[in-house]
Amino acid sequence: MVKRLLNCYASDFKSMSSSDLKQSIKASEGRTILSENVVTTTVSGGLTNSEVARAFGADLILLNVLDLFDPQINGLDETVEPIKRINKLTGRPIGVNLEPVDTGANMSEDVLTISKGRKALKETFEKANEMGFDFICLTGNPGTGVSNKEIIAAVKLAKKIFNGLIIAGKMHGAGVTESVIDLEAIEQFAKNGADIILLPAVGTVPGVSLIEVKEAVKHAKQFDVLTMSAIGTSQESADPATIREISLQNKMAGVDIQHIGDAGYGGVVPYQNLLEMSRTIRGDRHTIARIAGSNER
Repeated sequence: MVKRLLNCYASDFKSMSSSDLKQSIKASEGRTILSENVVTTTVSGGLTNSEVARAFGADLILLNVLDLFDPQINGLDETVEPIKRINKLTGRPIGVNLEPVDTGANMSEDVLTISKGRKALKETFEKANEMGFDFICLTGNPGTGVSNKEIIAAVKLAKKIFNGLIIAGKMHGAGVTESVIDLEAIEQFAKNGADIILLPAVGTVPGVSLIEVKEAVKHAKQFDVLTMSAIGTSQESADPATIREISLQNKMAGVDIQHIGDAGYGGVVPYQNLLEMSRTIRGDRHTIARIAGSNER
């Protein structure tokens, strides 16, 4: 059996397979935090946003707006293996957003065109393997036109190519006129190979209640997958009291991972809010362990 993620240090992650990582998260009973951060900016000169997130309690690091064919990461020293370098600097599993764009989607806003290196394609899944990512997240940024239909297709393809964990789902509409929580889509994500189902956090998308998220989590669990709630609506930069309330609600909903987004100054959640989420869902004991644990351990 693997160690629960709460007790893992950098050396433990080095020897984990993707299935080990999944079990380690599951064993932590809802006390895992994923920080999504933008790679094109930095909150502190000379440091990557990933290092800042790790320093204040993030267990998993998700890189946003990274072009896999032109991987520019602000604050990273020059290297030919940027993801392996980030992994070494943080001592944490590293993932990337790849977006399954639906060119025929019924849009509710103007379409934001993104580069090929950010899209969910055969070539980017292959590149993600080559670069050493531990997981990928198949979802959409605001206005990119990502649909549930295309996420399902991307999961099928990724399962054939990518070696790590696959996260799939929507944290907001991504500009598309459709339900953000769709039980049939959740079932299709799971049956086609997703390891973790992404859901909007309670209180982040209009009308998304504790009851609805709890039902979606219960539905997903039938298919032996994990679930992750996501604060992807800029509320990650609200006051700590808001983060505390959202975190407690989503723990009650039963999610395995709590995601906190990148809309703070400099492209990473304000450190106070990352700390607040950590203290809320796992207390000071485990928060201190995540912060203080050296990458040399």
